[in-house]
Amino acid sequence: MSDSVKILGIESSCDETAAAVVENGRKVLSSVISTQVEEHRKYGGVVPEIASRRHCENICWVVEGAMQEAGLTFADLDGIAVTYAPGLIGALLVGVNYAKGLAFASGKPLIPTHHLRSHVASNYLAHPDLEPPFLCMIASGGHSHIVEVLDYTRFHVIGRTRDDAAGEAFDKAARTMGFPYPGGQFIDKAAKLGNPGAFQLPRPHVAGSPYDFSFSGLKTAVINIVHNAGQKGRRINVNDLSASFQAAVCDIISEKLMAALAETGHQKLVLAGGVSANSGLRARLEGDCEKRGVQFFCPPLPLCGDNAAMVGSQGYYEFLAGNTAGLDLNAVASKKIDIE
Repeated sequence: MSDSVKILGIESSCDETAAAVVENGRKVLSSVISTQVEEHRKYGGVVPEIASRRHCENICWVVEGAMQEAGLTFADLDGIAVTYAPGLIGALLVGVNYAKGLAFASGKPLIPTHHLRSHVASNYLAHPDLEPPFLCMIASGGHSHIVEVLDYTRFHVIGRTRDDAAGEAFDKAARTMGFPYPGGQFIDKAAKLGNPGAFQLPRPHVAGSPYDFSFSGLKTAVINIVHNAGQKGRRINVNDLSASFQAAVCDIISEKLMAALAETGHQKLVLAGGVSANSGLRARLEGDCEKRGVQFFCPPLPLCGDNAAMVGSQGYYEFLAGNTAGLDLNAVASKKIDIE
């Protein structure tokens, strides 16, 4: 193996078709993303059948674009990494089958890559000095996990959501307040104009599981406030409600993370996933970590959402660990981050 290992990453787990070439897990040589957000917005969320069809239409030119942008041929690659789990099964199958065909035709190793592990790896691209072990909060539309990253391919989950994920709660609360999909970014903007103490919202806990999350009750509280106001003909100040909701989410997440840091003794906290783009959460965790003398890391905004550069990064470490697959690789809709 040469000193330079170049991995092509392919991502199609939801509504972004993406491809990227990453060198040595840290340097992005190219990154191309085709997003379907505008098409799904009119439905208020991702329609799996539409997403799968668009992946079929886009994946060829997206991969070709990433290779051209990197100035490489397939012969120059050392491996092909693809998101195989978790995600929308139809969407995943498009990327997995394309990657399998590409690996077969090029003779390159096929590297199965877990979507949540890739979100963690987005921080390796942004912070070249970041190395495990560390504590990581993965917050996205479908997942909310507190994970000990023991090594690049070794993970230990110490907390997870019992119902709604943080991003799901953001989107559902936003829809109730009249914001378009995806709603998290609109709540973030409105929260900057509102009073976070205007509404008294719950901070749910899970009995006997101090690091597990429950966002369903918080989401329902927002829905009830809006519906009750509507029944009485009153107008809700959406800026205040957005600020109050976001503050509650930040309180819940930060409280658990600070307790987990104290118990585990980790001196580095990493934030990953789509919700890591939330400015309120980033600021809250950065401030709380600074008070405790803990280093805080989060990805730049372009790497917060789904992309293939993070797949290429994690794929590099999976490749070094010998985690490759044959042409019998299948897509998996649900798979834990800490199970091989």
